[in-house]
Amino acid sequence: MENKRGGNLKFRLHCRSSQPENTDGLCFEEISQWSHSLERLLSSKYGMKIFQAFLKSEFSDENIEFWLVCEDYRKIKSSFRMSSRAKKIFKRYIQAEAPREINIDHKTRDLIRRNINAATPQCFSDAQRIVYGLMERDSYPRFLRSDIYQALMDSTSDLEKM
Repeated sequence: MENKRGGNLKFRLHCRSSQPENTDGLCFEEISQWSHSLERLLSSKYGMKIFQAFLKSEFSDENIEFWLVCEDYRKIKSSFRMSSRAKKIFKRYIQAEAPREINIDHKTRDLIRRNINAATPQCFSDAQRIVYGLMERDSYPRFLRSDIYQALMDSTSDLEKM
């Protein structure tokens, strides 16, 4: 992963020095960076929140929710907590007919089911990779074409011209 956080910081510092206070820290440069990659969008606090809101408006936010839960899951140090959390994640996102079931193949679902009792930080890595790929190929391009993203680009672009 390239150092995007440093790049985002530079954009935010530039934005704060060149934008009126009411833009809540968003500027055209940062928002336009979101179109470079899903990774860049998700590395932005504002980008993440706006992408989540977009997915929620389309009733398809289970993928980003699962991806974020997995990011937190991998940081767990306690094996007891990891095991407990793995079972909760499985019940909520992985098992057939789960309340927030994600779209993964049968093979991946079975592998997770078999490994869930001996949970590791990588327990959901394959499913997380699949979900990220789905978002990258489907949700992310729709987001970039959405009225939400276009309105943000237009409003911050107009502010830049002031």
